[in-house]
Amino acid sequence: MTFMFKNGLIKEEVQDDLLSRGYSRRQMMRTAMMFAGGAAALTMSGESARAADDEAGSGMVRIGLNECWAGPMEPGLKAGTAALAQSNRYSPNGEIEILTKTISTLDNVPVDHVSVYPGSGGILSRAIVAYCSPTKGMVMADPSYNNVVRTANFIKSPVSLVALTSDYRHDVKAMLAANPNAGLYYVVNPNNPTGTMTPMAEIEWLVENKPAGAIVLIDEAYIHWTNEYPNNTALHLVRAGKEVIIARTFSKIFGMAGARCGYLVAQPDVLKKIALFESDRPSMATAACANASLTATSLMAARRKELFANRAMTADYLTKRGLRVIGPSYGNMIMVDWKTKTAKEMIAIYKAANVQIAADRWPVWPTVGRISIGSKKEMDAFIAASGKILT
Repeated sequence: MTFMFKNGLIKEEVQDDLLSRGYSRRQMMRTAMMFAGGAAALTMSGESARAADDEAGSGMVRIGLNECWAGPMEPGLKAGTAALAQSNRYSPNGEIEILTKTISTLDNVPVDHVSVYPGSGGILSRAIVAYCSPTKGMVMADPSYNNVVRTANFIKSPVSLVALTSDYRHDVKAMLAANPNAGLYYVVNPNNPTGTMTPMAEIEWLVENKPAGAIVLIDEAYIHWTNEYPNNTALHLVRAGKEVIIARTFSKIFGMAGARCGYLVAQPDVLKKIALFESDRPSMATAACANASLTATSLMAARRKELFANRAMTADYLTKRGLRVIGPSYGNMIMVDWKTKTAKEMIAIYKAANVQIAADRWPVWPTVGRISIGSKKEMDAFIAASGKILT
């Protein structure tokens, strides 16, 4: 049960918030349905939703969902297993509180600036509901992580899709011009699906020039993959008291996509506003695993090194085959322009070769597909299949 409800009814403070932002009572009830389970799929992460329908099959090379090729790191797995052994208790050792304190310490923000959740897909949806409405729109890049569009469409919030720049950055000035009175501006850095980075100075410009009361939601799901981490994050904007939300996940470099754990960093009043629409927490075992993984810096560095090598190998191969690889990518994915075939066609062709690449999700680029970077063995298999396909 979420904080939206009390005794089966929408709480008065939630009603006041929604009505004050332009929701009709009918729209308010529709939004309540989303968090009461009537449209639960809308709050599921895009990758989780697709994984649920995935027909991977035996021996399928799975490089379509931006998952890590390896599972939880050893310290995390050990801590999670220990917590699971005590799961007869709701909170054996205060795992959520310990994780929150660890994040607070590592990110150099007060504890009350951190909220931990089961994954990041649902909390992105809650942030949209908290700051968007039928009269307050959402602005985002195109292509980018478009799962959030489903939530905005469901609550009848206007959506402005703004093309990336010619070098694949978020065009922040065009984003502001697209809707100068939006409720939320969504920036994914590194971007998904391109893996490209938007310079921090440009994100800072958007934060300084957006309308008062609007929020800039900065999705850093892939930031741990970058070589410059932790010196390239937007956390300094939170420390400076700006109207921003930083979203993070343990689904990528930490190998915990199925375990579901993520967190937000923002001002306490922002977190409180979002908390009106969410009360779920990760399991104690997941929280313990996440906590131990955060400080496994040498293992993170090893995974980065493996990613860099496999990504370079794959991009080099595709380039030599005469295809255009979009980049540079700083995440565990690359995008390739198939040129003479659509992304949808190439998905079916690779699936027939027992290779799963990303679903056809970015209509703005109909011939461009995303390939997640997996292990050396997986990328060797992709290249072997490509040798037969790209003739």
